[in-house]
Amino acid sequence: DIAKNTVFVWTRRTSMPYKGFQPGRYINLTNDDTKLLKESMPEARIVTPRMSLDGDFTIEHGDRSASFSVYGDSPDFLEVLPMDITSGRFINPIDMDQRRKVAVIGRRVHEVLYPDGEDPIGTFVNIKGIPFKVIGVFKSRSRDDAMEDEQAIFTPITGFQTAFNYSNYIGWFAMLPHDDIPAAVIEQKAKSLLAIKHSVNPKDQRAFGSANIEEEYKQVQGIFTGIRGFSWLVAIGTIIAGVVGVGNIMMIIVKERTKEIGIRKSMGATPWSIVSMILQEAIFLTGVSGYLGLLVGCMLVTGVGYAVNEFNLQSDFFGAPEIHFGTALIAIIVLLIAGVIAGLIPGLRAANINPVEALRD
Repeated sequence: DIAKNTVFVWTRRTSMPYKGFQPGRYINLTNDDTKLLKESMPEARIVTPRMSLDGDFTIEHGDRSASFSVYGDSPDFLEVLPMDITSGRFINPIDMDQRRKVAVIGRRVHEVLYPDGEDPIGTFVNIKGIPFKVIGVFKSRSRDDAMEDEQAIFTPITGFQTAFNYSNYIGWFAMLPHDDIPAAVIEQKAKSLLAIKHSVNPKDQRAFGSANIEEEYKQVQGIFTGIRGFSWLVAIGTIIAGVVGVGNIMMIIVKERTKEIGIRKSMGATPWSIVSMILQEAIFLTGVSGYLGLLVGCMLVTGVGYAVNEFNLQSDFFGAPEIHFGTALIAIIVLLIAGVIAGLIPGLRAANINPVEALRD
């Protein structure tokens, strides 16, 4: 459930010389870079620095220990990766200002370190031998990666730097643009500002890495738009085939009932009454067959959805299928329109039959 316009920016080694610096230089981001980006990028709504704890270590509570991911973050990170705080609270500005050693743990961390269901709020967990006070428990909003997301611990980045001797260094940035600003704008501007700040060749494409979630989201949406368009193409083709089929049946019916139609017209039936009679039959044929097809389709999709949920067959990109009420309503309207179209031409032909010729048929 990450924000769909998030941009991540991190550093790598330079690949080009610049201002006396040789290639291969690694760039370290600092708190000054955070200040620079916040002050020089009005297009960005949020600029939040991040860190992760490297190396082999375990998280301990009492006689329990396990390995989990540990991150240093700020309160704004909830905008980037929304999560449900099931107990306690998330990091706040006071934690940041006072460099508090506090931690927000995932639900999986709680289950492993507190197997008896103990309330963790106010207790301490040791990270690399340093005690952190637990102030909250969170639950991931993700459906597929919830277990992985919930095996994490979030601490204030200022307390993280102090506790693990990272001075004022940071790992990478997570940024969100204002709603009317494309994510690519802050992605490129952040790289340019950092390149100037750290004396990196403007043409060096390898010095900074980035991930633009907005572009990835658009690509995925484009794929599904194509799938949706293909589905509509198949559906429209099927409906046209059905209309032609019902129309041909009605033409045959009109031809077989020519004498009846002639008698009706000789008795004073109006052209509209003849047309409406044919339309009603066409709509009835289309409606009955269409509604039966809709019913079978709904039953099939419901059965597949039940099987997917019952046997846990979800994948990373596809979940249980379902039919929305709006889609079913549109299908019913389309069926009615198809019935009218299927009966219109045969109905007009029937209305134009000459009574004398019809009686002679």
